[in-house]
Amino acid sequence: MPDPIHRVTDEVVKCRRCPRLVAWREQTAREAPARFRNERYWARPVPGFGDPKARLLVVGLAPAAHGGNRTGRAFTGDRSGEWLYRALYRAGFANQPESVSKDDGLRLIGAYIAAVVRCAPPANKPTPEERDTCIGYLEREMELLRDLCAVVALGSFAWDGFLRAAATLGHKPSRKPRFGHGARAKVGPWTLLGSYHPSQQNTFTGVLTEAMLDGIFAEARAMTEVG
Repeated sequence: MPDPIHRVTDEVVKCRRCPRLVAWREQTAREAPARFRNERYWARPVPGFGDPKARLLVVGLAPAAHGGNRTGRAFTGDRSGEWLYRALYRAGFANQPESVSKDDGLRLIGAYIAAVVRCAPPANKPTPEERDTCIGYLEREMELLRDLCAVVALGSFAWDGFLRAAATLGHKPSRKPRFGHGARAKVGPWTLLGSYHPSQQNTFTGVLTEAMLDGIFAEARAMTEVG
């Protein structure tokens, strides 16, 4: 019998429930920029990725049009992923500091990466309906990853998405914690950490530095090693 987390993966990659997102991810593949024009795009929903024994969950917004939507793996083949995987490597959560393709040998150690929405959305902005249609996959992963104790939310959308998923699973804080870089909240059995998203908008402007991102994952590492 396959591992249950693999069954979720199988369902994710076959999903066509959001017509706007299906049309956009496929259009993006057909109209690829010149540097990717000879590549065959994944152009399907991007499943979660990582260690089924993970103690850390990293939650993003959605795949990038020419990153995960092209390569088929979360945060792979784009600038955001370059920052994220370097930080995960430095914190001991990855066996190498780069992620360029699904077959590049990358392995996560005690960590799992997922997103609130699994298809690349136009302008990186899914609708509330698309979020609510897709978030069930995150909820199921949270249930199946039974060793989880820490969660890093990359951006406010991921922060709010995780809180929605946790509430559905019966873990709703009495007062909604506010997102911020370095924000920390106890949510049921998990400790939620907030980080600015490693988007070019944030990294090029200095809103997020590598030292800031390293600080978040150092904190996550300390939490996952307790007990």
